[in-house]
Amino acid sequence: MEQIIDLLEEKNRFLEKFYRLNESEILKFADGNFDGLELFYGERESILEIIGKLDGRIEESSSAPVDPKFVSNVAKKQILSNIDYKNEVVSRILEQDLQILSFIEQAKSNIIRELSQVRAAKKAIGSYKSGEVNRHLDEEV
Repeated sequence: MEQIIDLLEEKNRFLEKFYRLNESEILKFADGNFDGLELFYGERESILEIIGKLDGRIEESSSAPVDPKFVSNVAKKQILSNIDYKNEVVSRILEQDLQILSFIEQAKSNIIRELSQVRAAKKAIGSYKSGEVNRHLDEEV
């Protein structure tokens, strides 16, 4: 049981690390700074891999049948406490992910809008230039 508790606590530490990583990146996104986006996603992926491995070890450790009367009340409380805490952190991470997606979607919309404006400006300049050439030709004739 002690091994399962240790693994649950370690998993929670990595979930907290994931949360803090999101938190710091959200501040950058709020300022419109998306320079570290690839690195951010790479770090997230690394943490998620570790959490996945910890889940596998937890599953492996808990697969053997255990008689509940041999599990102390303290151990049961620690396990439940760790699971409750994990659920709380995961819920906060989901909220962060929604914020992150919102920032990315907003930046994407801004880029699309800017590209449309650039295209319209290029088209206007192109029309102006072709008009100038035609006028010069008309004057020469």
